Amino acid sequence: MEAENNGKTSAAYPMNSGDGPYSYANNSISLGVVIDHIREIMIKDISEKLEITPSKPFWIADLGCSIGPNTFSAVKNLIDSVEFKYQSSQETTTTTQSELPQFQVFFNDHTSNDFNMLFKSLPGDRRYYAAGVPGSFYGRIFPDASLHLVHCSFSLHWLSQVPKELRDKSSPAWNKGRVHYSNSGDEVIKAYKAQYEKDMALFLKARAQEIVCGGLMVLISLGIPSGVHHSEAGGNRGFDLVGSCLKEMVEKGIVSEEKFDSFNIPTYLMTPQELETAVKENGSFAIERLEVLPHVKVNGVALNSHQVTFCVRSTLGELIKEHFGEETIDQLFDLYFQKVEEIHPSSIAEAVKTLSFLAVLKRKPIKH
Repeated sequence: MEAENNGKTSAAYPMNSGDGPYSYANNSISLGVVIDHIREIMIKDISEKLEITPSKPFWIADLGCSIGPNTFSAVKNLIDSVEFKYQSSQETTTTTQSELPQFQVFFNDHTSNDFNMLFKSLPGDRRYYAAGVPGSFYGRIFPDASLHLVHCSFSLHWLSQVPKELRDKSSPAWNKGRVHYSNSGDEVIKAYKAQYEKDMALFLKARAQEIVCGGLMVLISLGIPSGVHHSEAGGNRGFDLVGSCLKEMVEKGIVSEEKFDSFNIPTYLMTPQELETAVKENGSFAIERLEVLPHVKVNGVALNSHQVTFCVRSTLGELIKEHFGEETIDQLFDLYFQKVEEIHPSSIAEAVKTLSFLAVLKRKPIKH
């Protein structure tokens, strides 16, 4: 099956599980603020653009859901938006709850995701049936024309795998002495970009088969402005800082040089224009909205050094543990915190050359 074949080529990079101090659930609030910020935009776009079929169960998928709580906020916003559209389309204002479509929500992530934590955290007052769907979203995970609404936030910057050239010592893209592409040579950057292009082609091809005509896909992605070098993005600076810490640990004999040289973080920050190009090349979706979102702060306050460190640890901790061993984690992030203090957390958390952008795509009619 196509879904099985695609899944074999996609590696899993789970966020830190559970509900401890370093868990993703407790360190992703800044992303949740962005999801809440676009609520009114979602209501408007879904009301105007979505073609719903109230006589059928309404299928929603959240791709790359992780373990919450952001996925639950996003799903609530989506359902509120669909209900608003349905109620506003009725001639009478006496629409009852029983007349609204039944919602089936599918929470998708890799098999290594902490689905137990996810389902333990499900809101008690939810207005939907919940199911988990394991598998990489770079392949097929749903039947043909089954989804009405798809959401994916802060997941598409994760590549399906580290570009193979980076691990080949004979390749000009061998990334010796670095853990990311942003401060590397042109060949490394090209390898990351090529992997991103392959992944996005697979992502859009799969969704084009799974989403009904007239259905919508809402994407929120971390990105970078066109024309800005990748080394200038705050998020990438944070990853480069991880590399700096690991290099220092190599010099101290804590981490082997071979292990260090074989480690690369599989993320790529795309520009809105790169996403637009991928959508046009796929040809199955119309771009209903593509806009850069304003920087928003948690409770109006910038992240401090501890919060930045915990956020990066919750995101990369499992990946680093798998490669270097659990015994390195505390030392690495103690050093990371020190370095964040030296350069000031705003250089990572609030750099203006990192951006979040929103894309709303509508499945075009199938041409016969």
